[in-house]
Amino acid sequence: MLIRPLAKVELPKVQSIAHRTWPDTFGKILSPEQIRYMLEMMYDLAVLESQWDKGHTFLLAEENGSELGFAGFELNYSGTPKAKLHKIYLLPEAQGKGAGKALLLDVAERARKAKQASLLLNVNKYNQKAIEFYGRIGFVEIYTEVIDIGSGYVMDDVVMELGL
Repeated sequence: MLIRPLAKVELPKVQSIAHRTWPDTFGKILSPEQIRYMLEMMYDLAVLESQWDKGHTFLLAEENGSELGFAGFELNYSGTPKAKLHKIYLLPEAQGKGAGKALLLDVAERARKAKQASLLLNVNKYNQKAIEFYGRIGFVEIYTEVIDIGSGYVMDDVVMELGL
């Protein structure tokens, strides 16, 4: 498996993977309307390009030339010496084969090398599979938050942290 940074012109790969992954990941947690709303809000190409321009790094996991998943993160989140994992998704057929763990550990290593104290992430509080996955890697819950994302929708999240 290869994990590599994406060039800005490759951001449509992130968009494509998200659209193929979210219905499976969130189908039992969120309404189809909220999934559509959030995909448009978070994965519009202009939004991804804006994140890229602000210094976010996007990594792609590939195997034999096929895309498996991606991660997106930023260093010095909110002016602190902490990295924030904003996005990590694996195609349904790639889950359970180590690609997610490899991506997450790659992000953690890049953050460690950049002298970040920890790695933060938000995860939907009903996504028990993901919460358990992060816990096995060493993340701990530090607080919960409800974020109003507009149009009557919220993100009801657990915030987790991994010390680096």
